[in-house]
Amino acid sequence: MTALFALATSLLWGLADFGGGLLTRRTPALTVVVVSQAIATVVLGVIVVATGGWSEAGPRLWFAVAAGLVGPVALICFYKALALGPMGVVSPLGTLGVAVPVGVGLFLGERPGPVQFAGIGVAVLGVVLAGGPQLRGAPVQRQTILLTLVAAFGFGTVFALIAEASTTVTGLFLALFAQRVVNVAVGGGALYVAVRKGAPALPAGGFPWASLPALAFVGLADVAANGTYAIAARLGPVTVAAVLASLYPVVTALAARGFLSERLRRVQAAGAGLALVGTLLLATG
Repeated sequence: MTALFALATSLLWGLADFGGGLLTRRTPALTVVVVSQAIATVVLGVIVVATGGWSEAGPRLWFAVAAGLVGPVALICFYKALALGPMGVVSPLGTLGVAVPVGVGLFLGERPGPVQFAGIGVAVLGVVLAGGPQLRGAPVQRQTILLTLVAAFGFGTVFALIAEASTTVTGLFLALFAQRVVNVAVGGGALYVAVRKGAPALPAGGFPWASLPALAFVGLADVAANGTYAIAARLGPVTVAAVLASLYPVVTALAARGFLSERLRRVQAAGAGLALVGTLLLATG
């Protein structure tokens, strides 16, 4: 079940990233983040009220608040890095955040078997290669590398925090709601600062109402991915759950291939294959 929920996380995050990437071609990235997360917040608020999730409030909720603070900062750093440097460098480096939850799991005493350790190594290598690493070309700015590593550490920290945010399903709804409220507050503040500096908040034609269903999908898929990851981390070893949940770049690459007819580079295809092998080793080990 750990593998099932973790792979569901990868599928949801991969599709959310694909949808978000398409939306940011027409709408500023910060606006996409704030609007999609705001929609998810409203839906989660309704679920929390309907399930009585408020009764689950407790000290663990601070993990969700911390995840809500770290997530937008990591995302902003990642977008800035993508703007400054080649995606072939930024995307693979961004997946290194998996080291954070894996390290936490090992620190807490988890000891995967030899087959699972091999699966972790193969899967992580596959994810990095699936990002299409740029092996040649002009030197990359030091700022780009630094921003990407900060983003990766932030993404990994969110993984670790959300896994500790609740122990029950209703508590998980409340934790995800708290996380999204903080996400919207931080993202909204960043958007306000960007607008004050002259950056546009909306495309030239105004708010893209036709994109509202896609924005809702991105926000809700992201929330669902956080939920399935938290469940996966509770059901089994965090080391396994984190690695399997980090396969989302493979999903994004395959979605681009299927929907946009983008051709996978040989290194990306090899990475997707290695990720699949690593998944099988983790699931059967």
